[in-house]
Amino acid sequence: MDRMPEDIPHPSLDEIRIERVLHALADPIRLHLVRELARLDTGVACGSIDLPITKSTRTHHLRTLREAGVVTIHPAGTSRITTLRRADLDTLYPGLLDGILNAPH
Repeated sequence: MDRMPEDIPHPSLDEIRIERVLHALADPIRLHLVRELARLDTGVACGSIDLPITKSTRTHHLRTLREAGVVTIHPAGTSRITTLRRADLDTLYPGLLDGILNAPH
């Protein structure tokens, strides 16, 4: 895994596996987070997307998405900015993310 500032590990492109991506996106809360990140089309502070969950549960979901290669998380001052890895996912699995994001919910 590549190391980011503050030693936040992210899988490199060749380490991202479809099984982990699909598992990460199968959870309704994580899918909501990904849909919001795609809609905003920019990195956001971890707590800026409104969710009916505790901070520790949010951290768990974000870690699952990061470890699967769906998002990157970078420190910015006292915040952590989460960004969707759309280009990487589109390169590895063309059409997958669009299909998931456009599915009825």
